[in-house]
Amino acid sequence: MVMPRTGLNELSRMARVVRGLGSPFVAQVLEAGQRQLWRGPESEAAILGWRGDAAAAALAMRFNAALHFLARRGAPVSLAALYRAGNGDFDGAVGEALETEDTLIADFLRRTPQTNEVGRSGAIVAALMQVRRQFGLPFELLEIGSSCGLNLNLGRYGFDLGGVLAGDRHSPVQVVPDWQGLAPLPAPLEVVGARGVDLNPLDANDPATCERLMAYIFADQPQRLHRLEQAIGMARRHPPTLERGDASVWLAQALAAPQPAGVCRVVMHSMVLQYLPSQDRAQVIAMIQDAGRSATPDRPLAWVGFEWTETRSEVQLAVSWFPGQSERRILAVCHPYGNSVDWRG
Repeated sequence: MVMPRTGLNELSRMARVVRGLGSPFVAQVLEAGQRQLWRGPESEAAILGWRGDAAAAALAMRFNAALHFLARRGAPVSLAALYRAGNGDFDGAVGEALETEDTLIADFLRRTPQTNEVGRSGAIVAALMQVRRQFGLPFELLEIGSSCGLNLNLGRYGFDLGGVLAGDRHSPVQVVPDWQGLAPLPAPLEVVGARGVDLNPLDANDPATCERLMAYIFADQPQRLHRLEQAIGMARRHPPTLERGDASVWLAQALAAPQPAGVCRVVMHSMVLQYLPSQDRAQVIAMIQDAGRSATPDRPLAWVGFEWTETRSEVQLAVSWFPGQSERRILAVCHPYGNSVDWRG
């Protein structure tokens, strides 16, 4: 079976999406990229020849990250000037970048995005508070698709969730999403262990890696960039336990490991399932549900996910816990980067 090519108008499509998300500068960059793509033959071939779901692969975000990376590096000069000013000749600057940095941009397009959005931890913590009220136990976090492991440090961050405070109020990393709906019921945030896995775990101590991470932050959202810088600094002081491996293999081993009594084990993930092959995705879900059948009140299991729906119409925060709430419960509809949370829990 030949996979259809879906990259033809992906930059224009995503420009409409990000404008709706409050990033008009990024929208103009993507629109200019669509018009000027012919000036970068390698990049044009990568996008127009894309096989599979370009939206699920975040193809436009790869392109945007490449340009932000170049602008942060300071070359081409016209692109760096455009980003500093926040306005100007988008077609000229983006077109020049495609001409002079085509190979680098194409390299970004071929690589699976490596993002680690700390803002999503706000919604995840709100879900953890619900689980804490259910079992009254501290958490052992198991994260798949951890990237740099920044969200494994969520127990060290501070949160304001609709006026409900959680975590460390003095932490340099503060997550304060725009909250809609009722505030979540307060509960302690107590993490006694956290570890994760990624096919290509990122090292917070590697400057080049961190530059690539920061390139994926929208250039017109400086507060996100500052928070990411603070979270990277936290990861350097408190390195997360992060392993290289396949998510399904690692998770099977982690769930089979003895669980201490009096600790709630939590499987969590954010914007990961879309990148897993369908067979691996089904396997991960099945093993969580299977482990849930063995859970007990003094050794419970929770499953927290922050993911697009299958139709990519919205991002949902979902939770299950075992024993008890084995059916997936939608707690909130969220901004893809956690900027806002419409709480329904």
